[in-house]
Amino acid sequence: MNLVLRSTRVVTPAGTRPLSIAVADGRIAALLPYGAEVPPGARLEDVGDDVVLPGLVDTHVHVNDPGRSEWEGFRTATRAAAAGGITTLVDMPLNSLPPTTTTAHLRAKQAVAQRAAQVDVGFWGGAVPDNLADLRPLHDAGVFGFKCFLSPSGVAEFPELGPAELDRALTEIAGFDGLLIVHAEDPGALAAAPARPGPAYADFLASRPRGAENAAIETLITVARRLDARVHVLHLSSSDALPLIAAARSEGVRITVESCPHFLTLTAEEVPDGATEFKCCPPIREAANQDALWQGLVNGTIDCVVSDHSPCTADLKTPDFATAWGGISSLQLGLPAVWTEARRRGLPLRDVVRWMSTGPAELAGLASKGAIEEGRDADFAVLAPEATFTVDPAELHHRNRVTAYAGKTLYGVVRSTWLRGSRIFGSDVTGAGVPGRRLFAEPPSGRLLERTS
Repeated sequence: MNLVLRSTRVVTPAGTRPLSIAVADGRIAALLPYGAEVPPGARLEDVGDDVVLPGLVDTHVHVNDPGRSEWEGFRTATRAAAAGGITTLVDMPLNSLPPTTTTAHLRAKQAVAQRAAQVDVGFWGGAVPDNLADLRPLHDAGVFGFKCFLSPSGVAEFPELGPAELDRALTEIAGFDGLLIVHAEDPGALAAAPARPGPAYADFLASRPRGAENAAIETLITVARRLDARVHVLHLSSSDALPLIAAARSEGVRITVESCPHFLTLTAEEVPDGATEFKCCPPIREAANQDALWQGLVNGTIDCVVSDHSPCTADLKTPDFATAWGGISSLQLGLPAVWTEARRRGLPLRDVVRWMSTGPAELAGLASKGAIEEGRDADFAVLAPEATFTVDPAELHHRNRVTAYAGKTLYGVVRSTWLRGSRIFGSDVTGAGVPGRRLFAEPPSGRLLERTS
């Protein structure tokens, strides 16, 4: 054993309690009583009353590297992740150039990530109209599943699947029991919605109605039921769809669903006109809708909470909601944002761990991640849950420091982040420089992950 991490509050599957976590060779070797003697040769790190959580797992991140690295890159994205307590992320197949739609494109992206990743990184493949023959090779190459759009994606190189193409792709993926993850908005419903360009958020919200999500999810359920396929609904913002999903699941349809910090902590009522840092698709909806999403989390209909970190250069956030790039950058802020709202609603930190670590790890089949228990990777986030901070964009680590959270006061300061027993973020990181600053370990120690089952 080479490390003992000790806290009066450690969040485990069995509850939160004082523990000493013994680490050997990057894995959790034992959970010892709080006051246990430190094994010979091990270094003690006592974090006092700060809470030790399992490292968060974010399965919805757009790194955009290579090809659009001026939007984001693996170095900056994974630093932001580490600063937010995230130790594992899974990269989306767009908006990089090339998109991850062939094994050659996957290898190109892995080569870039391998040199720069501060945290562990896996990859989704893409399902587009012309790559049916590439799906099985991508699966065999280790992607965690396949993303598709049912409406235009916003980038020409990643077109949506029409009804027949969805059927063919899902038939192929079901043949090897893969997972299809879906941006579910119905193109017909979007086309029928009022389209009024300009700075008014109310107009933008009307252009992306709940009915577009609901109709697309109904379509997805129908196809998944017929094919007995595994499907996952991305970034749910319409609470109206929760009964559809719950009913389908009770009938045996293999469907899961995620939501995002911005849908759970921001509301349409607070978005100023022209403030396109709040723009995302599907959109941030009303407070009553948000309350219903939280109920879906509490009752287990929503399986996990992930960032949908979708950055761009600042110039693409024009004041016109119709033309501005849609995406919210929140890798570094997801944990405190969700914890702040959960705390306000009287929900415990262990629920946040279930939504942001255990649930995403289970979605991606990452058996070594997502919980503090013997045999798992020694990935930890050390959090001061009662401490607060005010979001200053200058303190963020993603490449373009645009944020919808600027000026908000949040609970939960990430003191340090640990990957396989080594501190990768926090003060006094080994070899990182000046004590007392919040720093990153160098060289980056993140590994590339592949699906193993």
